[in-house]
Amino acid sequence: MAVSQERLFGTNGVRFIPGVSHDLSFVIKLSEAIGTYFDEGEVLVGQDGRVSSPALANAAASGLMSSGRDIAEAGVVPTPALQFAIRDEGYKGGVMVTASHNPPQYNGLKVVAHDGVEVPRLDEQRIEKIFFDGSQSKADWKTVGVARPDPSVIRRYLGGIVSKVNRKMIAERKFTVVMDLGNGAQCAAAPALVESLGCKLITLNSVLDGNFPGRGPEPTPDALGDLSAAVNSISADLGVAFDGDGDRAMFCDETGRMLWGDQSGSLLADYLLERNPNGTVVTPVSSTQAIEKVAKRRGAKVVRTKVGSVDVSRMILERNALLGFEENGGFIYSPHISVRDGGMTAALMLECLAAKGMAFSKALAFSVPRFHQAKTKVQVDRKKIPALISAVEKQAKGEVERTDGVKVWTDEHSWVLVRPSGTEPIVRIFAESESQEKAELLVKKYVRAAKVASS
Repeated sequence: MAVSQERLFGTNGVRFIPGVSHDLSFVIKLSEAIGTYFDEGEVLVGQDGRVSSPALANAAASGLMSSGRDIAEAGVVPTPALQFAIRDEGYKGGVMVTASHNPPQYNGLKVVAHDGVEVPRLDEQRIEKIFFDGSQSKADWKTVGVARPDPSVIRRYLGGIVSKVNRKMIAERKFTVVMDLGNGAQCAAAPALVESLGCKLITLNSVLDGNFPGRGPEPTPDALGDLSAAVNSISADLGVAFDGDGDRAMFCDETGRMLWGDQSGSLLADYLLERNPNGTVVTPVSSTQAIEKVAKRRGAKVVRTKVGSVDVSRMILERNALLGFEENGGFIYSPHISVRDGGMTAALMLECLAAKGMAFSKALAFSVPRFHQAKTKVQVDRKKIPALISAVEKQAKGEVERTDGVKVWTDEHSWVLVRPSGTEPIVRIFAESESQEKAELLVKKYVRAAKVASS
């Protein structure tokens, strides 16, 4: 199939600034294309707490019904709750109105298949072709879709998570957990989950607010100083923070030290692979090399993908993998559902720490080899990105991988990755080494190279 003349989908869904780059008529037209793609059956529609989400969810519902699809409306839910409901309740598919971690002015649509996972890349292109060809189905007055509410989505989601962990073992540890909800969609689910597991809970930024006034929708370590301080001040066992739509979880240990998602992901991988030997782990090229060492110890296999949860999820299904994770805090546990899920991740971490019977920092040091990371991003005109990537590759000294962007191994334990974002006009630069100083020097070197190449 020929690729559409223009791409609408990025790394994870379609994202834009409502009223600036696209208006509601765009959402209706795109949703008609999505409804045409689904062809038949009922579609579940959900939304995050962004200011523009109610309008966009209504527009999406209108477009889907205009194409003849019946819909169920979940209201404000975390993305993984919508995905779990789609698979668990037998929906044809779903549309989630969210821009995940993007700034408050952004919004977008994620399209979910019947298995609860975002539609494959080729199906994204099929939807784009319908959109650009103008071949959307148009229902008449007798076949236009109807809408109904589905108030059970969060209840089923929480029940699904609890069924996959040892609640009794977690409750016996009487953990104190500080949770930074980031004013995002997990406000509707995660507090009830952690309390149902017998933990004492302290929350930050726990009021749903589409302006994200607390610390913004992206839970990077630099943005989570309040979480770290709160864990320290009350001697909590751990802290956890979610992104805007609740599919990612970032942790800090009992000392308040923030962890990147691939560090916590490697700890969970070690715990789960010990109980499921010879399993497979899927992770992008941007994740820590520590996972190869963990996997080798457990007799497991690591499969690397492009950056993006869609690629990780689809590879998990293809390889029948046990789990997957990303450095941004996305963690996927396939016995639950093959998508990243901040709530499931938090519950698994509680079980992991309960089983190990030691403090978070000691469990991490005992289970995961330590590497140091540095990360940044550079604003770049999208038109200049291909030339920038080419220039970086030509200047590279060391082994080069082109799975996604350019990854350069400068020595056996040091690498730097330069790749364009799929959702913003930026280039992301990641580096990892055995020392923090070396990782930061690698990032600085390639920031300079990126700026020169894009000037």
